Amino acid sequence: ALPEPESELIRGRQAKLDRLRARGIDPYPHRYHRSHTSQQALEFFASVDAPETEEPRTEPVSVGGRITIFRGMGKATFADLVDGSGRIQLLFRRNNLPETYDLLDDLDIGDWLGATGPVFRTRAGEVTVEVLEFTVLSKSIRPLPEKWHGLTDLESRYRQRYLDLISNEESRGIAVLRSRLVKSIRRFMDNRGFIEVETPTLVPVAAGANAR
Repeated sequence: ALPEPESELIRGRQAKLDRLRARGIDPYPHRYHRSHTSQQALEFFASVDAPETEEPRTEPVSVGGRITIFRGMGKATFADLVDGSGRIQLLFRRNNLPETYDLLDDLDIGDWLGATGPVFRTRAGEVTVEVLEFTVLSKSIRPLPEKWHGLTDLESRYRQRYLDLISNEESRGIAVLRSRLVKSIRRFMDNRGFIEVETPTLVPVAAGANAR
C-alpha cells in the first residue's frame, strides 16, 4: 500500500533533520537569548529617529519564534515568524548569509528559529528583520494542520487543543484573554482577603458502570 501523505512529509522532515545534524548543527539547542519579542521589535523600529534622507534602521535585535510562511525569491527569502506577542517578517539575503543561506532548504513551516539583524521597512512597507545570523531552535517533524488554515474538525480542536492554538489565531486570542481574566479575578479576590480552595469536581459516585 502507498504510504499516507503525512508519512511522506514526516520522512522528508526527518531527512532534513539528519542533514542538519550531519553538518554539526544541534537542531534542539538548550537555550537562546532573545533580546526582543516580535512586538517589541516593531515598537523599537517605530521609536528610531532617522534623517529625512535616510530610511530608519535599528541596531540588531534577536527575535525567536515559529516559522509560519516561507517565500523564496532566488537570492532572497522572506519568512513570517510568530511568537507569543505577534508576528514579524524576516528577510534572508544570500549575500548576508554566504555560508548558511542554503540551510534554509532544510527548514520547514512549523520550525522554531532565532534570528538576529536590524529592523527596517521594505519597499512594500513591511517592517522586517534583515537576518544577519540565524539559529535553528527546534526542528518540527510533524507538519502543522492544513497549512495554517486551521482545524475545521470540532472534535480535533477540543481533543488536540495544542493544534488549535497553533493554527487558529482567534483561539489563541481567546486563550490569552481567558488567562488574563482568571488572573484578574484571582488578584481581585486575593486583595480582599479571600482564600482560594480547590473543590473536587471528578469524584467516584454510584453512577454509570459503578451503579448497583
